[in-house]
Amino acid sequence: MADDALRHQAHADAIVARAAEQLRGVLRELAAAIDPFPTFPGTFFSYGIEVPLDDVPSEHGCVVLGEDGELHELRLGLDVAGAADGDPAGLRAEERVPLEELPPALFVLYAQRAVQAAVAYIERAAR
Repeated sequence: MADDALRHQAHADAIVARAAEQLRGVLRELAAAIDPFPTFPGTFFSYGIEVPLDDVPSEHGCVVLGEDGELHELRLGLDVAGAADGDPAGLRAEERVPLEELPPALFVLYAQRAVQAAVAYIERAAR
């Protein structure tokens, strides 16, 4: 009985891993189809399409689909050391941190939302 349960768990894990890999390909194709890729609203240097995760418990802040087709956490802040030259833009700190270590099941959830966001962006741009 326990062997059957473990076999089913392994099968389910393999399905999720396969779905994650397929979604990675879909995200790369969608990102490649968006030209020019949009800058993230309110940023100076960061490109990305926000992945809406409002209803998903997450330890990540703002998740975006990057022009590379990967998922990133967008971190915005202030770089006080950059203020030395008096340029207000120099105060801005923008960093995209790749979400490379997401477990496959969580990646599938994020990726599905990223697909929806990218398709919505493409549809809006086509109007």
